[in-house]
Amino acid sequence: MHASATLAFCLLPFALPCSSQVFSFTREQMIEYTATNPFPRFEDGRPKVPDELLEKCKGLSAEEVWAVLPGEKFRNQYEGNWQILHPERKLVGRAVTAQFMPYRPDVAGVVEARAKAMGLGENHNQRVIDSLKPGDVLVVDLFGKIEEGTIVGDNLATAIFAETKTGLVVDGAIRDLEGIFPIDMALYFRGAHPTPLRNVMLTGVNVPVRIGNATVMPGDVVFGDREGIYFIPPNLLKKVLDRADETHIHDEWTKMKLLTGKYKSSEIYPSPSDPALKKEYAEYLKKRLGREPEAEK
Repeated sequence: MHASATLAFCLLPFALPCSSQVFSFTREQMIEYTATNPFPRFEDGRPKVPDELLEKCKGLSAEEVWAVLPGEKFRNQYEGNWQILHPERKLVGRAVTAQFMPYRPDVAGVVEARAKAMGLGENHNQRVIDSLKPGDVLVVDLFGKIEEGTIVGDNLATAIFAETKTGLVVDGAIRDLEGIFPIDMALYFRGAHPTPLRNVMLTGVNVPVRIGNATVMPGDVVFGDREGIYFIPPNLLKKVLDRADETHIHDEWTKMKLLTGKYKSSEIYPSPSDPALKKEYAEYLKKRLGREPEAEK
């Protein structure tokens, strides 16, 4: 059995009814909670945003994502105030979520008994890492824990990067920072500490998680730059990319007009008092996009 299927099988028998988000979604629940996803899905139902769109996301900035999501009523998809391992690297990939909680022996005992019966190892973090696929980004809710909240050291960080070629987001800590630093991965974390991961229990895999002020769903597109991280719902990704295309073209056109003296300052839009300039811009935009530009709201 594949590691991800094994993990889901281990956790599902303990899923609480109705609104509880503990443990894992079934395939049917995953599809229900991500019903607006326009893309294919993995076997467990997690949205599978195409690789070519993920590649395009590497040209985005947080400002370009922000220009779309709040207007679509997704106001809780951004989180900042991170320590970033390699700020020059952007983080792009499909979210795999993991939720940890403070240790409680009665709950942990049931989960661990099942894990042992399934032949799974004792390391909670290793179980999650074994489920990752190329292009995934592990997003871990460790409730901001630093001491004994270290999701990976250098060996597990290497394992994550070797499998995904992306990076890691942890609302918690890492250890072995000196050993992790040479790995060319994008890693967002709250702090570093020498202690191992202790006094916590894994309570959810591929369920909704809270990362600071953001709600993250499995399959969201994780986009991180120097400013912070956005978690983009798959159904809004194309709109974000299309708007970014228009923004890039507008900036290119504005610089050209500044250099030729047709602009005296770098307005965000062509001056409404100059209809000819607005018409010229609209034609330029259409030519560069190969389609009609989006109507201004």
